[in-house]
Amino acid sequence: MRIKVKELSFSYTRNKDYPGFRKNIDNINIEFEQGMFYSILGPNGSGKTTFLDLLTGYLKPDSGGIFFDNQNISSFSKKEMAKKTALVSQDYYINFPYTVREVVSMGRHPYIGRFFSLDHQETSLVDSIARRTGISDLMDRKITCLSGGERQRSVFARALCQKTPVLLLDEAFSNMDINHTFHLLHEIKKEISDNNIMVISVSHDLNFASIWSDRILFLKNGKQAAFGTPDDVLEEEIIKKVYDIEARIEKNKFVNAKQVFFNLS
Repeated sequence: MRIKVKELSFSYTRNKDYPGFRKNIDNINIEFEQGMFYSILGPNGSGKTTFLDLLTGYLKPDSGGIFFDNQNISSFSKKEMAKKTALVSQDYYINFPYTVREVVSMGRHPYIGRFFSLDHQETSLVDSIARRTGISDLMDRKITCLSGGERQRSVFARALCQKTPVLLLDEAFSNMDINHTFHLLHEIKKEISDNNIMVISVSHDLNFASIWSDRILFLKNGKQAAFGTPDDVLEEEIIKKVYDIEARIEKNKFVNAKQVFFNLS
């Protein structure tokens, strides 16, 4: 799977004569390749979540397009898109008391239909991913009775059950403790290694992105500010340009990656 983003633009206020008009995504051109972990970074309002919503087909661009293996995603049905992209969002919420097993099993709906039961093979897949994500002991509990972190891990399991070539993460670790975050990141890296999937992750954590990413995309005011390896784009002048803040960047031997430090005085 390869994703090509060509001259992509989008605005929530489409009327250019509107006093508050601005492009939330402004003429983005970029390519994403399978087998890679991408991080999208930038200040609040820079267009990160909007960009993910365009990648899922939830939003339609004003101009330009997004192509999966040279096919415009506008031609895909919702079911076809669900077989290509899985999304883990920070604000996922269900107010109906499904069990965790039912929620995780929803990841198989694009393949078996919403009202069909899982066969033995499908059930084995759900149980295997539950073990990998550390939620086996939660499977019979109601999703509405879980903590934020437990619910988030359940949503991760559902996304992994979709078995899509593209996994999209929108601040997906915001409700999790550090131990579960590292565990799931290792599972994601395993999926990249074993199944050659592509991961595109929106985050605010520059130092995590430096450690885990193959490529980093910086957005500012809807525009592409920088794109490259962590070593290439984690530079003091780029951080200043994107965030308007002074930073010091050093290569940390313990994590073998660049880390960003800010002067708080």
